[in-house]
Amino acid sequence: MRRGVFFASVIGTLLLPATASSQLFLRQYKGEPYRDARYHGGAQTIPGKVLCAYYDLGGEGVAYHDTDPKNHGSGELNPADGSYLNEFRINEGVDISYTKFHRKPDPIDDNPFDKVVPPADLPYVGWTEPGEWFNITVHVAHAGTYAVDFLYTSNRGGTISVDVNGEHATGPIEIASTNDPQDPLAWRQWHHWNLAGQLFKVRLSEGKSVLTAHILTKGNMNLAYFDFRRVRE
Repeated sequence: MRRGVFFASVIGTLLLPATASSQLFLRQYKGEPYRDARYHGGAQTIPGKVLCAYYDLGGEGVAYHDTDPKNHGSGELNPADGSYLNEFRINEGVDISYTKFHRKPDPIDDNPFDKVVPPADLPYVGWTEPGEWFNITVHVAHAGTYAVDFLYTSNRGGTISVDVNGEHATGPIEIASTNDPQDPLAWRQWHHWNLAGQLFKVRLSEGKSVLTAHILTKGNMNLAYFDFRRVRE
């Protein structure tokens, strides 16, 4: 069941020409695009959906920063059972789960309190805390201005920001809470999915860039993907 979509605040377009500092960041960056036996890797492509759970390889302090070294999704909430999704990136500090459908008696991510229904079995970054961040290497097909939608949940709101090649690209972005007091299950407040349309705009150069998603305040958000689409300048 779909309801009205909540929109996070929209900020103006940020112009990000190539600078000496951004080029230095790219030369010095030690992270690499994610890959495994199922996901064969390579930079995620723009335009298109950039999945947060496929953040870069490189470990703590290089590809990400997490407040503790344990993955509270893979291997904990989702027991280690040999399956791809339950053990996805199980030995890394970023906390990861995935959207679960057709669970009875209480539906989880396909529940009637969703603002939008997410894809099933979609991995996402969760258990977020202020100060955490992760990097995603992308390949931009064409230079230009991109509007960015954001698939997420947020029990109590908060703010995030996005950097491009080590430089501030957005400033703090307010994320609307998806809390719904009509849901009788308190734990499901973390599973009310929403698509924030045109969360921000950014001008990107053609070729390789590294995006850094920062959790600034409140946390406890689930971050699924940023969807980049090119728009007229």
